[in-house]
Amino acid sequence: MDIKYEILEKELNNSELKPIYLLYGDEKYLIDTMLKKIKNQFGELVQGINYVVIDDTNVKNLIFNIEVPAFGYDTKLIVAKNTGLFKKDGRKKEPTPLQKEVVNYIEENFSVVQEMAVIVFIESEVDKNAMYDVIQKNGIVCEITELKPVQLVAKLKQICGFYKVACDDATLQYLLETSGTNLQILINEIRKLIEYVGEGGTITCEAVDQLAIRQIESVIFDLTDHLGNKKTDKAMEVLDNLIYQKEPLQKILVTLYNHFKKLYLCTVAQNLNKDITTALSLKPNQTFLVNKYKKQASYFKQKELKQILQELVEMDYKSKNGLVDINIALKSVLCNYCS
Repeated sequence: MDIKYEILEKELNNSELKPIYLLYGDEKYLIDTMLKKIKNQFGELVQGINYVVIDDTNVKNLIFNIEVPAFGYDTKLIVAKNTGLFKKDGRKKEPTPLQKEVVNYIEENFSVVQEMAVIVFIESEVDKNAMYDVIQKNGIVCEITELKPVQLVAKLKQICGFYKVACDDATLQYLLETSGTNLQILINEIRKLIEYVGEGGTITCEAVDQLAIRQIESVIFDLTDHLGNKKTDKAMEVLDNLIYQKEPLQKILVTLYNHFKKLYLCTVAQNLNKDITTALSLKPNQTFLVNKYKKQASYFKQKELKQILQELVEMDYKSKNGLVDINIALKSVLCNYCS
C-alpha cells in the first residue's frame, strides 16, 4: 500500500518490519534516514550473512539472495538500490524478463519472502509498472519528495529547539534563500549556526550572512539585482568574489545563462498570462522564488534578455575554442547591461 513519509516514520518506531518496502523520490537525506531506522529496528547486521546490498550490477541474484538462509539469524535484510526493476523497457509495455521473473516470484512465493527476508528497494524514480504493483499489493510504497519551504522551516526550527536555540521563521526562510532547499545542506548549515550562537542564543540573518555557505544560484540573484539597479561596481564585486572562491568560470557562465533564461521565460509567461511556476519548471519547494524572478525580470526588456542569452551562448562557444578570455568577455557583457 502507499503511505506518506510521516506515517512510515511513526510505523517504523512502533511496528514490526514489513517484508517489502519501496522508498523512492528526490529527498535522499530522508530516504537515508528511513533506511537507518529500518536497519536499527532490524538489529545486528553482518555483511554477506544477514545483510546484502543489491544494485543494477547484481540484481539478477536477488531471488538467490532471498532463498539463501541467513546462517545464525532468523532473517536477512536485503537493500536493493537503483536496480532498474522499476523502469519500463523503452517503449515496450511488457516487463523485461528479469522483471517478470521477480514479479512472479514475489506473487507465487510471498510466504517465503516473509519468512526469509526484509527487502528494501530504494529508487530515485519509478515507473508504475508490474514491479511497482506487486510491492504496492504486498508491501509498503512510500514516495519521499523534497520538502516544501514551510516543512523545511518547521524541521529546522525543531532542530533549533532541540538545542535550545531561538530562530524565527523569517530568518529560517532567509537561510533557505541563501543556502538552497537541499535538506542535508540546510541541516549542516543550521548545526553550524547553532554551535556559533550557543545554547540560549538566537540565530539572526546577520549570523546567516557571516557563516552560511551561499549556493551559487543565490549569489547570481545578488549579481542580477546589482545589474538591474545599474550598480556596475557591486555586480563586478560579486563576480570577482565568485572567482576568488574558486567557482569555475564555466560553471558561473552556465548558471548565469540558466538564470537569465528563467527571467526571459518569466517575461514570456507574463505576456501570455501563463503560470510562471510551470513556465520555469520550478519544483514545489521552489515556488517562493517566483516573486524574485518576476522582480528581476522587470529590470530588463524582453528583447534585452534574449540578447543577453545569445551573447552568453556565443561567449561559451568562443571561450571553448580559445577565441576569447571568458573572464574578460563575461565582465564586458555584464557591464554593457549595467550602463
